[in-house]
Amino acid sequence: MQIDRQKALGAFSAYVKDYDIEDPKVKLKIEHTYRVAGFCQGIAGSLGLSREDTDLAWFCGLLHDVGRFEQLRNYGTFIDAESIDHAMYGAEILFGQGRIRDYAEDGSEDGLLRKVVSCHSAYRVPEEYDKRTKMFADILRDADKVDILRVNVETPLEEIYNVPTEVLRSEAVTPQVLQAFQEGHAVLRALKRTAVDNVVGHISLVFELVFPASLQMVEEQGYLGRLMDFPSDNPETEKDFAAIRRQMAKYMCNIKDRLPKQRLL
Repeated sequence: MQIDRQKALGAFSAYVKDYDIEDPKVKLKIEHTYRVAGFCQGIAGSLGLSREDTDLAWFCGLLHDVGRFEQLRNYGTFIDAESIDHAMYGAEILFGQGRIRDYAEDGSEDGLLRKVVSCHSAYRVPEEYDKRTKMFADILRDADKVDILRVNVETPLEEIYNVPTEVLRSEAVTPQVLQAFQEGHAVLRALKRTAVDNVVGHISLVFELVFPASLQMVEEQGYLGRLMDFPSDNPETEKDFAAIRRQMAKYMCNIKDRLPKQRLL
């Protein structure tokens, strides 16, 4: 598939102009989109993919959060559990409603793109995906996770989770959420009960990163450590986050020793 990046960027720019681009939450998702596309390109480059497939990975990043804008307009939140599955909705906008043709005339990879976009926020990539589709899904999911760490540091958590500061700083981590973290995997959305559970859930995304380049990005950016320094007025939450920091430090040290080195392009 040949991708005209300027055409694709123009289509995305035209799409988001239908929304209030001065709204901080809209701005957040626009910036997030561009960064995820760039991370997809970097991960693809580290894997030695062809220029065409590197462009395709970048394109996945550009498309992945199209559903977020309608989600915000219609529901006033980015929390899928309180609204809609934004990934599936984005796939419907692009492929069900035909908006993908605004971005690219070539439809030869529509099947792959729809699958990759629709599963990017799912707990797991569907087992029935073929090897190539899974690779692109993993690239996008890694890139998305890497930038989610930044978003949760640079954007006030109160704004992301629609919660007052005093509530956020007083909450406890739900035991099931802490247990999932201790088991070393991502936290299921259904387990989360409090806003601070979302913080733990976002930290846990690091356990799911597939590619060495993604871990390198996390380490170089430093957002993981800043997110784990979450300040709480709840003594039990303070203890939980101290344990989270210890476990993640050990995990990062162990995983880096096991993974092959990959060069970021």
